[in-house]
Amino acid sequence: MHRIGYLLTDGFQMLALGTQSIFEFANAGLEQPFYQVEQYAMEAGGVRSSMGVTVSCKPISEAGRLDTLIVLGATDPLAMPAPANLVGFLREAPLWPRVAGICTGAFMLAEAGLLDGRRVTTHWAYGRILQQRHPNASVEEDRIYLVDGPVWTSAGMTAGLDMVLALVEKDLGNDVARTVAHKMVMHQRRSGGQTQHSELLQLSPKSDRIQNALSYARKNLHRALGVEELAASASLSPRQFSRVFTAETGQSPARALEGMRLEAARLMIEQSRHPLEIIARETGFRDRRHLREAFVRGFGVAPQSLRRESRV
Repeated sequence: MHRIGYLLTDGFQMLALGTQSIFEFANAGLEQPFYQVEQYAMEAGGVRSSMGVTVSCKPISEAGRLDTLIVLGATDPLAMPAPANLVGFLREAPLWPRVAGICTGAFMLAEAGLLDGRRVTTHWAYGRILQQRHPNASVEEDRIYLVDGPVWTSAGMTAGLDMVLALVEKDLGNDVARTVAHKMVMHQRRSGGQTQHSELLQLSPKSDRIQNALSYARKNLHRALGVEELAASASLSPRQFSRVFTAETGQSPARALEGMRLEAARLMIEQSRHPLEIIARETGFRDRRHLREAFVRGFGVAPQSLRRESRV
């Protein structure tokens, strides 16, 4: 039996607790349950979530040896910092075989020194703050989740589901993880190297004209697209288009177009076996080298590294 302990503090996010459903469905598909999941806190009793729901917990001092400890974060880790006794416990306890922090749970792990010298992530809104407060950690603030040795960290909200599904895949294999994802009406998990944001969602233009131009660009990424062509799709002059586009999205058309190309290329790398030369051509990059340069600039990793990670 693989013992998993969820460590809760007041103000924890309910959605993070919902990741337990992944372990539940994993057990349901096996002849014998593999996971035993329990809630813990520093003291026995009820722990109040950010929504006001109280969850009964056992004292972590009585947990014994856990195979995986998962620390849940608070909605606002600045307003509700990690309790000193919890940080002390994490700092003094021997490292469990696997430790994970969902969302801002990374702050508690960092306070205890468990993230020193490791690549980690957290909710995008708190990534820079985590890095400033804990310079010995290497915070990659735009990743879905990261694995560095026995330490796993995820971004916020639904990214916790991706990370926990990856835990199941590591423990029980891809077939079990795929079955769990299907039961939970999830896509197969997003890879850890994936950006936390969708380029189109991040742009979020206000007018239909600019939205139409973005839709046109997305359908024609395989071609060279200039401002004149995009402006024509929005029924604007190139000058008007550039001005309105930048005002509504906060980006120039050229920068936004490269972001869309990168996102399309990332999806093809993760979800297909096409050679990088074909992916570069289909997403509008000049060649494989141009794709790699844009990837390193945009994601901090080479396309080959992302493909290896997604296959693992």
